[in-house]
Amino acid sequence: MSAPTGWLKVTRGTAPLLLSVPHAGVDIPSEYQRGLVSLWLARRDADFWVDKLYDFASDLDATLVATSISRTVVDVNRDPSGVSLYPGQMTTELCPTTSFDGDALYVAGAEPDTTQRAARTERYFRPYHAALAAEIARLRGMHPVVVLYDCHSIRSRIPRLFAGELPELNIGTNSGASCAPELASTIRSLCEASPFSSITDGRFKGGYITRHYGRPAEGVHALQMELACRSYLREGPGAIGPESWPPRYDPAIAAPLRTLLKGLLTACLAFAARSTIRSKIE
Repeated sequence: MSAPTGWLKVTRGTAPLLLSVPHAGVDIPSEYQRGLVSLWLARRDADFWVDKLYDFASDLDATLVATSISRTVVDVNRDPSGVSLYPGQMTTELCPTTSFDGDALYVAGAEPDTTQRAARTERYFRPYHAALAAEIARLRGMHPVVVLYDCHSIRSRIPRLFAGELPELNIGTNSGASCAPELASTIRSLCEASPFSSITDGRFKGGYITRHYGRPAEGVHALQMELACRSYLREGPGAIGPESWPPRYDPAIAAPLRTLLKGLLTACLAFAARSTIRSKIE
């Protein structure tokens, strides 16, 4: 069952699996466009087509929470207190003023002020997290153990954020704190056995969503999957511009990765089932 509210999409399933898609949106309402250097630049860092990559999730009876709002308006995967997810490393803010590459998103003096940031938080950030919390509570009411899987992607090369080329599959478990070792090990093994390069808790250990909701002791196991775009798109090696980014979504190119992702989500469900059986025995 779907419960859309325009920019917020909630598709409810009954399996112990919840997918979060916080960054695939590119919508920037007109009142937030004033002062932007360009709409293309403001949308450039979206997780393009991630919603398409995982559109099979309903076949697994999984629940989905997604927003169509661009992360430039407000990033629902940042700590609202302003605490950095990666102290000492470059990252972007709750209401970003620069792109991943360091380009100014706003003309000088037009950046959102404290009042504007608070209004964006109330309008979009809090409802998104209210939806996540409500769906976690609903699923926990049916299952002793649930898995929250946070879906992301990023360009393979962004020198400001990381050196060299990012592995294709970047698993984040907040250094093991957001999910059981068994789940992390299973997902890592499946990724390592695939044709794609992978790493666990490398440059990306999980954002605010993974860290905030991952509470294994309370039956909620969270992990983030950050996909390098070349794993499912024709991502060129050189500079990008409005004429080349984003690449169009090609189902044939994405097919091998989608096969793996189905296996990963199936493994998440199997983990939840095994954990439920153990909890009943204990």
